[in-house]
Amino acid sequence: MRDLYRITRKERARTHTLSYTAYATAELTHVAERRRRNSDISTVTAQVRDVSGIVTGEEKQRREMLAQGGPWALSVISLVLLLWQEVSAIDVPLDSKIQQDLKQPPTIMKQSLKDYIVDPRDNIIIECEAKGNPVPTFSWRRNGKFFNVGKDPRVTMRKRSGTLEISFRSGGRPEDYEGEYQCFASNDFGMALTNKILLRVSKSPLWPKEVLEPVVVGEGSPLVLACNPPPGLPPPLTFWMDSAMMPITQDKRVSMGLNGDLYFSNVLAKDSHTDYSCNARFLFTHTIQQKNPFTLKVQTKEPYNDTSSVNSTDPYGGRKVAETTPNFLSPTGTDSSRMVMRGEKLKLECIASGVPTPSIKWFKKGGDLNQKVKLDNFNKTLRIDSVSEEDAGEYMCMANNQIGSIRHSIYVQVKAAPYWLDQPSNLVLAPDENGRLVCRANGNPKPHIQWLVNGEPIESDSSLPNPSRSVVGDTIMFRSVQIGSSAVYQCNASNDHGYLLANAFVSILDMAPRMLGPKNQLIKVIENNRTFLDCPYFGSPLPELRWFKNGQGSGLDGGHYRVYINGTLEIKRARAEDQGTYTCVASNILGKEENQVLLEVKEPTRIVRAPEHQSAIRGTMARFDCRVKSDLTLPITVTWLKDDKPLSPVSRFKKDEDSLSIPNVHEGDEGTYTCTVKTEIDQDTASARLTVLEDASLSPSQSSVLPTDRPDSPMDLELSDPEARNVRLTWIPGDDHNSPVTLFVVQFEEDRWESGKWQNHSSYPGNFNSVILELSPFVNYQFRVIAVNSVGQSRPSLPSQRYQTSGAPPDAIPSGLKGWGTKKNNMEISWEPLLDTERNGPNLHYSVWWRRKDTGEEWSNVTTVGAKHIVHNTETYVPYEIKLQAVNDFGLGRESNIFIGYSGEDKPTAPPADLRVSKIDSTKVNVHWTPVDPSTVLGEFKEYRVYYWRESSIVKGLRVNKEKRTKGFYSTVAQPTGILTDLQPYSTYRIYMVVANNHYEGPPCKHVEFSTKEGVPETPKFFKIIQRSTDVINLEWDKPLEPNGILIGYKLNFQTVNGSRVGLMQMKSFLPNVTAYTLRLPERAVRYKFYLAALTQVGAGEVYAEESPHFTNEGNGSMSSVPVNQPPIKLAGLIEGAKYHLRVYSNEYHSISSNVVTFETSAAYSKDQVDIATQGWFIGLMCAIALIILILLIVCFIKRSRGGKYPVREKKDLPLDAVDQKGEDGSFDYQNENENENENSCSLKSSDEDNKPLQGSQNSLDGGVKESDDSLVDYGEGGDGQFNEDGSFIGQYTVKKDKDETEGNESSEATSPVNAIYSLA
Repeated sequence: MRDLYRITRKERARTHTLSYTAYATAELTHVAERRRRNSDISTVTAQVRDVSGIVTGEEKQRREMLAQGGPWALSVISLVLLLWQEVSAIDVPLDSKIQQDLKQPPTIMKQSLKDYIVDPRDNIIIECEAKGNPVPTFSWRRNGKFFNVGKDPRVTMRKRSGTLEISFRSGGRPEDYEGEYQCFASNDFGMALTNKILLRVSKSPLWPKEVLEPVVVGEGSPLVLACNPPPGLPPPLTFWMDSAMMPITQDKRVSMGLNGDLYFSNVLAKDSHTDYSCNARFLFTHTIQQKNPFTLKVQTKEPYNDTSSVNSTDPYGGRKVAETTPNFLSPTGTDSSRMVMRGEKLKLECIASGVPTPSIKWFKKGGDLNQKVKLDNFNKTLRIDSVSEEDAGEYMCMANNQIGSIRHSIYVQVKAAPYWLDQPSNLVLAPDENGRLVCRANGNPKPHIQWLVNGEPIESDSSLPNPSRSVVGDTIMFRSVQIGSSAVYQCNASNDHGYLLANAFVSILDMAPRMLGPKNQLIKVIENNRTFLDCPYFGSPLPELRWFKNGQGSGLDGGHYRVYINGTLEIKRARAEDQGTYTCVASNILGKEENQVLLEVKEPTRIVRAPEHQSAIRGTMARFDCRVKSDLTLPITVTWLKDDKPLSPVSRFKKDEDSLSIPNVHEGDEGTYTCTVKTEIDQDTASARLTVLEDASLSPSQSSVLPTDRPDSPMDLELSDPEARNVRLTWIPGDDHNSPVTLFVVQFEEDRWESGKWQNHSSYPGNFNSVILELSPFVNYQFRVIAVNSVGQSRPSLPSQRYQTSGAPPDAIPSGLKGWGTKKNNMEISWEPLLDTERNGPNLHYSVWWRRKDTGEEWSNVTTVGAKHIVHNTETYVPYEIKLQAVNDFGLGRESNIFIGYSGEDKPTAPPADLRVSKIDSTKVNVHWTPVDPSTVLGEFKEYRVYYWRESSIVKGLRVNKEKRTKGFYSTVAQPTGILTDLQPYSTYRIYMVVANNHYEGPPCKHVEFSTKEGVPETPKFFKIIQRSTDVINLEWDKPLEPNGILIGYKLNFQTVNGSRVGLMQMKSFLPNVTAYTLRLPERAVRYKFYLAALTQVGAGEVYAEESPHFTNEGNGSMSSVPVNQPPIKLAGLIEGAKYHLRVYSNEYHSISSNVVTFETSAAYSKDQVDIATQGWFIGLMCAIALIILILLIVCFIKRSRGGKYPVREKKDLPLDAVDQKGEDGSFDYQNENENENENSCSLKSSDEDNKPLQGSQNSLDGGVKESDDSLVDYGEGGDGQFNEDGSFIGQYTVKKDKDETEGNESSEATSPVNAIYSLA
């Protein structure tokens, strides 16, 4: 049965303690992988041994049941495991205080090898180290019996350890201590045990004494010189040497076999020697034992001619030696067999005799030799360093020469000692929780699994009964564990070839929540950055963690915030309003603990005026700006670098707050200057280059600043020092045109895949002109160079000659390897193909391997030239191990790492159960459900998806939008819950839930209906202010579109506003059927701001704010234009207290315009301004003027009573009045003089023409200018008029004017000065 993927609330404890980094992400973790990573036990599968050796009757019955029931029994067990809700172990953090208080059973940390061979010259040390709380005590068994360490004076046990040390300083034989040892570590919570350690003493026996007769053999015959080394522990290494301690020369004809014998395929006369000696080297004692030498005599039919001219090609010196067909010296016969253990080294040997010397070739039946096969000893030995099941089969060696050939078959059988598929790991559970220990192993034959508890078989009567524990096959299940049931469990997997032993404790832990991070931490972040607040915690049962801001709210999660399962709070973009104190609270049934994090959001540090590239004449001053804007609460440090090195503190450079000045620049000042601004949390950098120019006075024709331009192209490109993967490129820079070259860009073009396309290869500083270019294999390159200065790029240089690199196997491993199903029964394996320059040779293709994960099955593979391969007929959503390798005609590239892929997903088969709601509010509700079995998801669990819609409103007659909305909840806890937000108050909703994987949704659960509570209403539908007159404001509004409850009325707040000053707030309340209100203004210029809100029983809703205008026509948006010839101008006719937008634009081209300027005219009349007519000073002034006029009138009357009557001429240019009678002497007299004698008026009238302009006006309507009517001629001066004795003519004039006024009484009063004054008053 394939492994299940499960995550529960208990697994969250594993994740949140693994790392305190903020970038934690929740991932599904495979159960078997977690167990392997958390394993504390190291095992060595070297010896065949069953630790317990006990198989109880109950276990035998279980085996028989499985054997008889077959698939049915396995199906029952598989179903039980499938339905079991696993809770993974709590991962206890490495916090010193927690570790100090944590009570745990023993765990074996270090032990000696199972097959332990020691040097007899040294003391014997048998290691056994364990940890636990309380500290474990140790005991030993030797050969199955209790070993009393205290009674043997040579044996001591190290303090706080179980390691034994056996000393022989005072005598004794190491051989006396050989045997089988096992260590036991125990405390109050259980017992752990080591492997059984077989202790043996190394032995290096002497070679037996023997007399070796000379070996006589005929030339061309085969020969075997036997070595037969003495048996040692471990077995010795053998080799052959002569008396001069020189190795015997070995070749195709002469070689040493695997058993140490020296084989001659055929003997030559030159092989006659008396010192063939076999040597045995013993590793532990570092000694070499030498066998008595062999004497070899070769008989020849003809004498050996040492000077024959054919010796170089004929090993027989010209003598005739009979040729023979090949015959195998080792092994013998036509076939043989070998058994080898998985993981061990396999060596197969074929040594043949014959004349001429045969050559050896190897084959494997049914296929070619794979890459693991190596051929040694002149092809006589086939070697596989680490054997696997796929190496089993029939191997054939063939020996052939020109006479004939012979074959030998070797049947290789691969067996396997047990090896882990799923090693049990320590399990820490809270009370009343469930869990399981799994022990899965494989081997050949299939290993037997036996469980022990505290070193005793779990089925034996001596073990403590535990009703909450049950054993099903290779799994122990725990249900509702309780305090006091802690123990150490051992899993023993054994077969005929060895055993595995693993300890795993089950510890029941109850601990109140604890905070692991620093208290009251201050975190400063930059505005708009992603921010993480850490809150590492621990407890058992696993606490629930919630975040609060400033001690308020119901928990932060969702929207702007995200809470990770490790306790970290993410703020997606920190803003100024996010600043404050954040509190994380962890709670479980044993208590709660909290910690606070103070968050400060700072403005980013920016260089707002960066230094710019510049050129300076030698001897002048250069200045670089570096103006900074930063958060005022963060101290900044400004650092200047020149060519990436700090400026000398005693340099002549002058640094101030926002600039760097360089006085009297010279050539040494030329370079790149960098301004770096740092705060404790961020920094900014900007650079500019300084170019020093020669003094312009040296060349009178030059201007004060020399002209700059792009550099000329580099020249004379040359390739040298060619290597397989690199070549040196050299060039001559062109003219830089007074702007130094800062960069050289090397480009390449190849003619195999993208001919004619130039691509960037690399870039180098401007002071380089010779570089070594790293190249790819199998590419025909040519290069060109581009120079860059402050002005721009040069033209590319002429191309270099071409350079062809040799081919090679691919270096690069294809990236992006992944496997994912496109259908429920397939898996598509895809990857990114190699770039053309990564091919390294022709005929690029890819070898793809895949196999089911953790099943031990063989790899399947295929070769393709594409970038994907589809595996068909897979099970639904099962994990696969996949790997990839690029191959070309030059060989194999490196294999990729093994990646985990998954076959396709299918529709989930089960709906979430028991959907219900709680804590119903006006806008949100808590949703609860029972999770589905993970096996029914049939894919990667994505989320539980809720569909909900507004069914109706509780308010009668209100139509609603029934559009469906969705919200997903990612939760893997045993009792999941979620919150639906943004609901409409006072409404009926329906919801249902499905479970979703990446591609499909499962069936829906039963619908659930609920109603939200009454809430505050929305804003009124509209709110209008209508001002039809200057003394009344009419307000109108309509009820809200969403009342969110039963409306009980409206609340209106209003206050006067005058610029930034506001008056007292006033309030009015209205019944729900009232939608209008009239407000009488106390003064015309008063302006109001109104705030209207609808009311329900819950409270006031959102406020609708409006401000009354100054006038009824305010805001009509009318626009006027004024032609402008020359600024400045004055704008007349503006409305007082109104806001205007002003811009200046071209009359011919309206698109040419200035920015818009907004201004507001001052108020014409306000409460602070008083009518001038009510001021005392103005009233006093008017009274004084009236008094002066009264005095003038009195003087007029006095003068009139004393004056005479004089004829007065009209102005000479004006015609006479119609009533005047003009005399011959030019004088005139007034008619009806007596008619006005009783008149007391001093009014003046110029003529009888009612429509004539006022006398004394300057301009007429037609623009003409008239002479003033105030000439003295009117008063008789220069004329012939008669004067009184005192020279007075006023009386006469007055009589004349009085008469005129009487006659022309229809003229305007404005002609009288007195009347004009009264009119003004």
